[in-house]
Amino acid sequence: MDLPSAFVIGLLHPGEMGAAVGRCLTGAGYTVLWASEGRGPETAARARAAGLTDAGTAAEMAERADLILSICPPHAALDTAWAVQGFAGLYVDANAISPATAREVALMVEEGGATYIDGGIIGLPPPASPSAAGHTRLYLSGEQAQTVRRLFDGTPLDARVIGGGAWSASAVKMAYAAWTKGTAALLLAARSLARAEGVEGALLAEWELSQPGLAGRSEGAARSATTKGWRWVAEMEEIAATMAAAGLPDGFHQAAAEIFRRSPHSEPDQPDQPDQPDQANQPDRRDRAADGTVDRVLSAIAGEALRS
Repeated sequence: MDLPSAFVIGLLHPGEMGAAVGRCLTGAGYTVLWASEGRGPETAARARAAGLTDAGTAAEMAERADLILSICPPHAALDTAWAVQGFAGLYVDANAISPATAREVALMVEEGGATYIDGGIIGLPPPASPSAAGHTRLYLSGEQAQTVRRLFDGTPLDARVIGGGAWSASAVKMAYAAWTKGTAALLLAARSLARAEGVEGALLAEWELSQPGLAGRSEGAARSATTKGWRWVAEMEEIAATMAAAGLPDGFHQAAAEIFRRSPHSEPDQPDQPDQPDQANQPDRRDRAADGTVDRVLSAIAGEALRS
């Protein structure tokens, strides 16, 4: 499929990842729409910074766009597809969902006349500069996957078409996150167990001797759990469903979902707070803040055991 010169793309929604992907497309010269209805000021600020054009509503976007790209928390994938029911262009779901959920999304949008393309993003939000390309990948599969890949030629996002079936992109994302986020949950569970049993100090000392780096990784996992764990709950459940459908044990990732569910969460869509001037050269204060985050997360996860 050849792309028309005035190809219009709709983006649902410009969160941290979505806005960065949208910036790749506006940087390549495409018009990228977003829908401000029901979105907050932080989302609007990201959309402006990425050069997106406000269509007002998802329904209006569906009228104007040739392609819609869904990048949202996994629990919202079906509702996001429903919001553009009747759209008859190319619909790319790039969310962290199971192949089974991807099939549901495909059925929903194809009933309205759209062509479904499966997607999965691995990596951090792509940077603004094409010179820093290659660190974030968008895997694509299914009919018209090559068409979508060409949209990102010359951008910081590395789009790749893979074989193996219509739902291969979602399967790759599930398998990858099963390790990256699943092991983060496992580290938090192990350290929470040690805290509940009163041996956290001994565990940290042993880690330093035999597994150097695990303490730091557990601290990073705790910080991520507070800022991103609210959406990782559904992602772990999607991975568990993918495991079960493949005849594999699903308990690992059901437990991971519970770990992230128990973790205290910061409010989504909140920007990081800058350091106060008197703290800029006092790393010990930032260290104490980081220690406080770890403490809150571990205490929340091990809460029942600590109370008993």
